Amino acid sequence: MSAFRAGRMLRAVVGRGWRPRSSKPAPSAHASRPGAGFSFELTDEQKEFQATARKFAVEEVFPVAAQYDKTGEYPLPLIKRAWELGLMNSHIPESCGGLGLGTFESCLITEELAYGCTGVQTAIEGNSLGEMPVIIAGNEQQQKKYLGRMIEEPLMCAYCVTEPGAGSDVAGIKTKAEKKGDEYVINGQKMWITNGGKANWYFLLARTDPDPKAPAGKAFTGFIVEANSPGIQVGRKEMNMGQRCSDTRGIVFEDVRVPKENVLLGEGAGFKIAMGAFDKTRPPVAAGAVGLAKRALDEATKYALERKTFGKPIVEHQAVSFMLAEMAMKVELARMAYQRAAWEVDAGRRNTYYASIAKAFAGDIANQVATDAVQIFGGNGFNTEYPVEKLMRDAKIYQIYEGTAQIQRMIIAREHIGKYKA
Repeated sequence: MSAFRAGRMLRAVVGRGWRPRSSKPAPSAHASRPGAGFSFELTDEQKEFQATARKFAVEEVFPVAAQYDKTGEYPLPLIKRAWELGLMNSHIPESCGGLGLGTFESCLITEELAYGCTGVQTAIEGNSLGEMPVIIAGNEQQQKKYLGRMIEEPLMCAYCVTEPGAGSDVAGIKTKAEKKGDEYVINGQKMWITNGGKANWYFLLARTDPDPKAPAGKAFTGFIVEANSPGIQVGRKEMNMGQRCSDTRGIVFEDVRVPKENVLLGEGAGFKIAMGAFDKTRPPVAAGAVGLAKRALDEATKYALERKTFGKPIVEHQAVSFMLAEMAMKVELARMAYQRAAWEVDAGRRNTYYASIAKAFAGDIANQVATDAVQIFGGNGFNTEYPVEKLMRDAKIYQIYEGTAQIQRMIIAREHIGKYKA
């Protein structure tokens, strides 16, 4: 990280009375002590990252989350603040000026941000997904050019893969890229793109092999596309059920020219890159779901301690206390799932199996816990003046984006059965 950037971050932290922290990457709590066995203790640096994110969520996100949800306005001031505090782009390598944090640390930050508002967290996490293909497959020049600029300014990027007719079925993508001289000409349409209207650049997956029978592993190529390229038409912002302040749009590419130096790895490598990014980003998505579930549990518990029926707080009714117990069990287990998936990544292991388990389980429990929180609030839970109504709406997308709950089960089954066939 540049001295200017590090100094600015430090001044921002000290100015708010927050503890200054090192800009060096924190070692994994487990990987730093090989052979020590299991440990659930966080390092001091990990605790600092977690505490900084929690303070930001509680003091700056909480007060405005409901208003952003009502208006659908993009939370640019919060995003800029998160960038200043080093809570965004935390995984960008040090070689590009970033903190170079591990997936485990990124997940700790994400859970806390989601506790404040998952719409804000998704906008921030959209950068992680957009950047990850460049992190895992970009050459030095590509990384410094496109990741480096994310450190110098609070910019956004986007992951452009999903299409109107190709979501879970990534191999069904119709967007085409045709090579003409030293350029590729791209034509097609993308849909449900997070940060689509705010991105400075896109990771885009397009078909380069015109043969419809070509295997996915060879048919698609990954590109870095400047968002201001001629021929790009950004659609209207979608007003979704939940996470409304996140910017989600359709994007049309009409004769968009991309230089060959913006190809990642090489022609035909795109599908592997796009899917490989998910192994790194699904643990943070699961962490976001856990953050939402923890918020729902906390809100329901506080309400149950205050609300009285039949002459006593409802928390003293076994029906309610058992619901809270079930909710607490689910939150704790989902947190362990995403931490295991993140640990696997940081240990240098293929984590597809654990990433899908974490994402599927956390997405499901976010919905279950948010629904139970609304039930504990009763009629008040159905009202927009209380926070759990928003949590219930926000939760649903965790079972859909970055691979639906059903797709995760397909992956888990494939990985599980594959162990027995090996």
